[in-house]
Amino acid sequence: MRSVDAAAEDTARPSGPVVPTPDGSTRGRILDAAMLRFARSGFGASVRSIAADAGVSAALVIHHFGSKDKLHEATDEYVLTWIREVKRQSIGLAAGGNLLQVLAAADQYAPLVGYVLRSLQAGGAVGREFTEHMIADAQEYTSEAVREGVLRPSRDEAARVRYLVYSSLGAMLLSVTLDPPRDPEDVSAAMRRFMDELYLPMLELFTEGFLTTRRMLDDYLLYVPDPPAGAQDPADGTPTHDEEEP
Repeated sequence: MRSVDAAAEDTARPSGPVVPTPDGSTRGRILDAAMLRFARSGFGASVRSIAADAGVSAALVIHHFGSKDKLHEATDEYVLTWIREVKRQSIGLAAGGNLLQVLAAADQYAPLVGYVLRSLQAGGAVGREFTEHMIADAQEYTSEAVREGVLRPSRDEAARVRYLVYSSLGAMLLSVTLDPPRDPEDVSAAMRRFMDELYLPMLELFTEGFLTTRRMLDDYLLYVPDPPAGAQDPADGTPTHDEEEP
């Protein structure tokens, strides 16, 4: 049986360059340094440390960005632009729900993944937008999988997709938080360790289920509003409303 590492090597590495080419400007060097420093040390990192990493003075950083908060905002937008470009050039893999794995599998993306993890922990704009990107992608490919009969339908597809994304990101974030890499260059190994440890139970739950009866679901459905018109009971495909569809 092939390891998750081997599968990741085959499927997660994008072909061709997808990293925006650095422009070589002082502003660009500061943004690169800020992304790496924030990823390593968190958003409490000082302007002085970022300036030292970029090989400039702290005064020059303030000259270009005005304040540390403004630098953080500019770095957020820089990272989001990078994420959008990766998605655009790696759309097949990213749309398959593997955007984070695509990023984590390539060493060149390690600082980016580290920054995203910090943003998820801090609840920042990058974390929120990254999560919404993943949810939007997942809604497309899960809908297609339902149409093809690969996935069971849900009474509320949007809610199910959001839960799946939240739970997968939450599990990954907790794993990396409890056993953090020493710096962003170790993110790839941390992600692959997470995948190796949790893929089997995840696939068991998705494939074989967890509960032996639907009693808890039936009890819960007595107290929630009716699903949207035309929704089907995933267990047997019958309409969930009292009246049958015409």
